[in-house]
Amino acid sequence: MNHPAPSHTAPDPVDPPPLSGTMARAYARFRPRVPDEVAWLLADAVAGMPAVTLLDLGAGTGQVAAAVLPALPRIRRVDLVDPSRAMLREAVLALHPLMGDRSLACHETPAEHYAARGPACRADLITCARAFHRMDRAAVLAMADRIAAPHTVLALLDDGPVLAHRSDWAGPLRELIHSSLDPDHSPARPSPRSAQHLHYESDLAGSAFSDVSRHLFRFPRTWTPQQVIGCMRTTSCARPERFGGQHAAFEAKAARLLETYASDGLLTEQVDFTVLLARRPRGAR
Repeated sequence: MNHPAPSHTAPDPVDPPPLSGTMARAYARFRPRVPDEVAWLLADAVAGMPAVTLLDLGAGTGQVAAAVLPALPRIRRVDLVDPSRAMLREAVLALHPLMGDRSLACHETPAEHYAARGPACRADLITCARAFHRMDRAAVLAMADRIAAPHTVLALLDDGPVLAHRSDWAGPLRELIHSSLDPDHSPARPSPRSAQHLHYESDLAGSAFSDVSRHLFRFPRTWTPQQVIGCMRTTSCARPERFGGQHAAFEAKAARLLETYASDGLLTEQVDFTVLLARRPRGAR
């Protein structure tokens, strides 16, 4: 198995600062996994291909590949693209037991700057999970057109921002976060995502991948209170530095709040997980 050192590209000046190793480990530990049902959908989308190269854009800690590899044993190569070296390190650690004799390469660069190196890197399945809203979407889709094989499937996966799902505890937790923030700290930039309205079809309609199907998975997701608190540390709205030295006090209040909503130690939310599968129109392949 190959684990090349992440290839370096200078970050875009408007990109956020690189994530620390501590934050990357929190992402790996606390961010929700990609559901098995989604992994099987992606495997079915490339049925009939004898060997598959997976390109994951905004790969983070490797959650997409970790879900898809068991469902799609025909994967021969995985390329992970992310601007954070710390996130890619976590991805390599997570994927190492799953790779076997398959190749794994990491590319430390924003997705729009990625360039495939040789025919072996031409992707059959391109994925982007929970990150497309942060990218230059037109540039990413143009890049995908340049490096994709004629039959490539492009999959956009998203379940909206944390705390956007239907539950009895998300609203009170949002209110607690808002009341606990350092008043001198500038507010977090609102996310353009929504758990109910993730409409990237207009972006895809103007791209080479204009043959689009939408798939919606609805399911309950459970957390422990400490898992929710850990996940909050990875969000723009509740990162520790936003609390003006009072983050520990906030987490203690959050733990007490969430315990009042827990049943048998668990919190439940109803999740809408959207997958857009996009291909080139049949006549254009």
